[in-house]
Amino acid sequence: MLRYSCESMPKILNIAAYKFARLGELKDLREKLLNLSKARALKGSILLSTEGINLFVAGTELGISELLVELRSISGLEQLTPKISESDEQPFSRMLVRIKKEIIAFGVEGIEPEKYTSPKLSPRVLKQWLDEGRPITLLDTRNNYEVKLGTFKGALPLGIDRFREFPDAVRQLPEQMKEQPIVMFCTGGIRCEKAGPYMQREGFQNIFQLEGGILKYFEDCGGEHYQGECFVFDQRVGVDPDLHETASDQCFVCLTPLTSGDQKDPRFMPGESCSYCFKTSEDHMAETIAQRHLEIAKVATPLPGIEPYDNFRPISVPAEFDGAPLIDLLCGLLGHISRTEWLEHCDNHRLLNPQKIPVTSIHPVAVGERFYFLLPGITEPPVSMAIQILHEDEAIIVVNKPAPLPMHPCGRFNRHTLEYVLRNVYHHQKPRAAHRLDANTTGIVVLSRTRHFAGLLQPQFSRGEVQKTYIVRVEGHPAESSFIVDSPISRETKDLGSRTVNEETGLSAITRFEVVHCDSDGTALLIAQPITGRTNQIRLHLRERGLPICGDKTYLIDGQLGEVQTLSLSDAPLCLHAWKLAFNHPVSKTRVVFEAPFPNWLISFRDYLELK
Repeated sequence: MLRYSCESMPKILNIAAYKFARLGELKDLREKLLNLSKARALKGSILLSTEGINLFVAGTELGISELLVELRSISGLEQLTPKISESDEQPFSRMLVRIKKEIIAFGVEGIEPEKYTSPKLSPRVLKQWLDEGRPITLLDTRNNYEVKLGTFKGALPLGIDRFREFPDAVRQLPEQMKEQPIVMFCTGGIRCEKAGPYMQREGFQNIFQLEGGILKYFEDCGGEHYQGECFVFDQRVGVDPDLHETASDQCFVCLTPLTSGDQKDPRFMPGESCSYCFKTSEDHMAETIAQRHLEIAKVATPLPGIEPYDNFRPISVPAEFDGAPLIDLLCGLLGHISRTEWLEHCDNHRLLNPQKIPVTSIHPVAVGERFYFLLPGITEPPVSMAIQILHEDEAIIVVNKPAPLPMHPCGRFNRHTLEYVLRNVYHHQKPRAAHRLDANTTGIVVLSRTRHFAGLLQPQFSRGEVQKTYIVRVEGHPAESSFIVDSPISRETKDLGSRTVNEETGLSAITRFEVVHCDSDGTALLIAQPITGRTNQIRLHLRERGLPICGDKTYLIDGQLGEVQTLSLSDAPLCLHAWKLAFNHPVSKTRVVFEAPFPNWLISFRDYLELK
């Protein structure tokens, strides 16, 4: 099984830029920029117009640099200067290059920023004026939902929902403002390029525009005189005065930016509603879950990995391999593949850089770099996609996982995983599993819907505050009606990703067992409650007691190891079911208990479990 380091991942560079200039041959320019962006794995949007260019693009530093070189080679864009920030993940899902009538929709004829704009005020001069307490009006030209997330102290918002409403809002300003000094601002400056000349045309005599907008002010002056965050038009939602991504989210229904406090409101259900647009309905949960099941079926039919496709496995460079040739990195990180095989993979152009360009085995690597191992034309073994959503709210998703189905990409599985399906169904989010079940284990899995809620839920598992209850059928009859196994479990993996009991250096592991029923066929039904959460803990502890789980083809009796890690659909099921899960809800803080329906092998034992 391949293992890949997730450490030292390279940062994603985000750029925002605009330039008013007379551009021609827009169709040819669109094609050129789209091809370059796709070749360099850049994502975001570029708007082209005869009046100029407006763009938000993210990617690697090399890819962004090449895009800027190309743009600055275009007549009129030589001085294009972007605002730059970083993020841990790519904030855009695709690359769009579009031709528009205007690069910023305004709808007022005769405003030509490439010929004339209002006087620009640098961020440092504005800060000086604010420090001195000069009598100026700070005019926020942005939309209401942007202003909500943050603005300059004392700024005057116009109360508009879109920029096209700006002219009407200006006409309603007090007449005496026409003689007052006004400094207008927006996110990056582009709206002010049109707003300033328009206000001057309407008789406002002392207009300035903040050069580079709020983002440039953050870059030059930090957050002094500013309250809150700055809304940005990508999946980061907000950045702080250090230009770092914040924990803010956005309602995808009403587009309202949501602070951490807003996200804790029980009416916030990502993709569904927030406290600003919530509509009460007792059937809301059932309707939402029914829709999710339709979306799961759409992703899973046909199985997404059943037809051949190219899979790109990421490989990151840790510090100890900085400056080493690529072949040393490969052999050091993934030594289960021989040096000869890796050399063949390099010769066959299977090792690629982030731009998907082949690299040689002697290519020197740098810490933080990322490469891809191309697995061409792969197909994945069939799995069960009978994923059942049991509960969904603003913070968590509770799933009844079928088997066989791996939770995360590993080995032969990439698309045939719970993670792949849920990230497609909840495409604007990345649900994070708070714990794991084996591919062959059925039952309760809880996932956090955002990074914020993951930070509240995940530590409960680490601290042992979550009560987990499993049902298991074993071969043999235990000698006691209840018992505890506390055999330590190895840190290292063996063949098939297995673990072993290791009394000397193993990690502490404790499981409580209670016998529910002993059957005449020599099997027994038990309830298992793991106190710790080690990999394969229940399976190993039962085998240690001479009670292997029915259907387990990995952990066999007498310490033997089988030849199967993930069962096939035709195999007898592993009789291990994650039945109940109890934890403190990350929003309400109250204790909640979720229970998974019984799989087919367990239904006949229902009567024995009614009182448990």
